[in-house]
Amino acid sequence: MPEEGVPLSPNSALLTAAEIIQLAKIFVSNGVTKIRLTGGEPTIRKDLVDIVAGLNELKKIGLEKIGITTNGLVLKRKLQQLQDNGLDQINISLDTLDKHKFELLTRRRGFENVLESIDAAVGMGFDSVKLNAVVIRNVNDMEVKDFVEMTREKNLYVRFIEYMPFDGNKWNKDKFVSYKEMLVDVSPHFQSIMKESDHPNDTSKKYKIPGYAGTFGFITSMSDHFCGTCNRIRLMADGNLKVCLFGNAEINLRDAMRNGAPEEELHEIIGSAVRRKKRQHA
Repeated sequence: MPEEGVPLSPNSALLTAAEIIQLAKIFVSNGVTKIRLTGGEPTIRKDLVDIVAGLNELKKIGLEKIGITTNGLVLKRKLQQLQDNGLDQINISLDTLDKHKFELLTRRRGFENVLESIDAAVGMGFDSVKLNAVVIRNVNDMEVKDFVEMTREKNLYVRFIEYMPFDGNKWNKDKFVSYKEMLVDVSPHFQSIMKESDHPNDTSKKYKIPGYAGTFGFITSMSDHFCGTCNRIRLMADGNLKVCLFGNAEINLRDAMRNGAPEEELHEIIGSAVRRKKRQHA
């Protein structure tokens, strides 16, 4: 979290639950089989359960999986409702296993809440529970082995994300740790590490310690990008459509909907944007 905080959008600028479901239906009718609610932080929306329930109805027309990415702070108390209404997969963001460091990085308390959310999600039998950690040199790179050790007893997929430049995160190359360096550093701590098979459209490279319940992997956006096989698009909370997270181009679907664009026109706007998707990000 930036020290100065982030600007908040008025509710009127955000998509309503009904608008989200309407657009999701168009995406599913065009072949999208998985939808993940991310952020910001999706659990702050009071209508989150209603949105998941609405998306669940789209499984009748081809949607296969509904996921969420969250900081886990208030997730535990929402888990049962979310599962009951169709949530299949959970990603929890946690960059450190040290309570003091957690409070420095996030500028808030709640470390125990996140750990409780992880344990609860694993215990409830979701299709997958993933833990995402952005690795930064001299901040948390020394904790990679500790995160891997979590997979001994927990059926978690821990994913280490290479530190990438975003507005406001003060990125520089001295803070960057490549996945190959992480793998070399962690290997001496375990008797054996096996490479698992990856799906052609996966964003991560998966590994496993034999005998451990879970797995771990690396999202290699910087050192070995996967743009050529990326099949993801992002719909922002304000209705802007991005076909690449790292591209600047956005098309606003909210305004088109509120100005009365028929469904056929929305199909064409979305299709045109996807066709202009570039080969790779910068």
